[in-house]
Amino acid sequence: MEQHIGKIWLVGAGPGDPDLLTVKALRLIKGADLIVHDGLVDAAILALAPPSAELISVAKARSRHTMPQEAINALLVEQALAGRQVVRLKGGDPFIFGRGGEELEAARAAAVPCEVVPGITAAIGCAAEAGLPLTHREAASAVTFVAGQCKDLSDQNWAGLAGHGRTLVIYMGIATADAIAEKLIADGVSPAMPVAVLEKGTRGDSRAMRTLLADLGGLVKRAEVESPALIVVGEVAARSDAVDVLLHS
Repeated sequence: MEQHIGKIWLVGAGPGDPDLLTVKALRLIKGADLIVHDGLVDAAILALAPPSAELISVAKARSRHTMPQEAINALLVEQALAGRQVVRLKGGDPFIFGRGGEELEAARAAAVPCEVVPGITAAIGCAAEAGLPLTHREAASAVTFVAGQCKDLSDQNWAGLAGHGRTLVIYMGIATADAIAEKLIADGVSPAMPVAVLEKGTRGDSRAMRTLLADLGGLVKRAEVESPALIVVGEVAARSDAVDVLLHS
């Protein structure tokens, strides 16, 4: 008898608020046999899973992974080959710093059906909550997303990504906030450029704070900012509803 093959769904859970799930994401969560989820997926979203679903956490933290990416890939493929409907649930969007591309490639290599369900990435959801337009006709005609931890900051070329008329959104940059500010200032960005720090956006304990680039590291320390949090560098930050937390505060 030929064995039935299941399917892998790479699903974006959005920035945290369950109301920001897509209709398709909600349907797949409620119909999953197995949900393999990141640590950034809010508990309220996981609570939407049916009692029959198995939940496996593969939470990642800086320099500490509960399961290597190769093992996650193997788990997804193995369970789909066993006939299960596998939902790989990721915070934000699977293709924005979510390693969804690697998991899709693993599924293709094993000839396992795989479909991507986009989610609201953190930059979009958190900025919307803070009333922060990432583009604005009078302030920014371009926006760039970068990761502050993917590799050593000195190896990353951010020249031209921040400054007049441009918005730079930095994911996973809280731990390296001082180095990020130094790097951008060395690249010619004004120390007086507005920046916003969006902590735990769209969740019940979210905070939106605003200061100047020269004070970015100071704000993170004074406010004891915790991950997940985004850093937004650009003139649009001054237009947000974030609370000012300046050098003298």
